[in-house]
Formats: sequence, C-alpha cells, structure tokens
Amino acid sequence: MSAPAYAIAVGRFYEDLAERLLAGARACFSEAGVEHVEVFDVPGVYELPLAASYAAQSGRFAGVACIGAVIRGQTTHYDYVCGEAARAIMDVSLKTGVPCSFGVLTVENMDQAIARSGGDKRDQGRHAAEAVITMAAMRKALT
Repeated sequence: MSAPAYAIAVGRFYEDLAERLLAGARACFSEAGVEHVEVFDVPGVYELPLAASYAAQSGRFAGVACIGAVIRGQTTHYDYVCGEAARAIMDVSLKTGVPCSFGVLTVENMDQAIARSGGDKRDQGRHAAEAVITMAAMRKALT
C-alpha cells in the first residue's frame, strides 16, 4: 500500500502571501513524511471550494489543504468571499468525506496577513496541512 497523497489548493490573488502559506504547508507535509503533495493554483479564495471538490472527488488524495488570503477592504465583498468560501470548503469535506482545511487568512490588513503567514504570530499554511493530516489519520482509523 502506498503512502497517502495530499493536495494543496492555493488562492493566488495575493501572490506573496500565497507563497508564504504554501511554504508553511509544504514544510508541514515534509516533516510529517508525506512524499506526494500536488499543488493546484486558483485565482483567489472564492475558487478554492471548487478546486477542493475536484481534488477530493478524484480519489487521489487523503486530504486537501485550502490556503489563501482575503484582506478587508472598504466594501462588503470581504464578507461574502470569506463566508462562502468557508462554508463551501466545509461542504466539500462533509459531502466527500475527504478532509479539507480552511487555511485562509481573513484579516484586516497586510500586517496581520504577514504575521499569520509564517510571521511572528502563526503559520496558517502549516496549520492547514496539520489539520488535514490529523483528520485523514482519523478517517483511516475509523474506516
């Protein structure tokens, strides 16, 4: 039996943040001994649920880490993108049984985003990978 493979879906709207989040996720998977990780780039956070759905339904992945960033602006666009992306990613997990994590920064400004993408406070990319590894192990243990 081969080792499980994982997917990372990356919303690329904020390219620099996406790279920081991706580095954290990749490091976590590597430290966990995961040898096969495929990265799927999408334009932004709103597209993450569909990418997660494609990956989960392919049957090739034990889990999908969804990462990206949304920074609040002066309109309500932020609220729609964050809420719908979170709900839809959870829907993919519940409908497919494949763990999909919400590793999306939902922040007020760029300083907060940097601090949470491998900066001084936390590494949301790493946390997204940790979540799918943990949940995939639970799924395997229970099936």
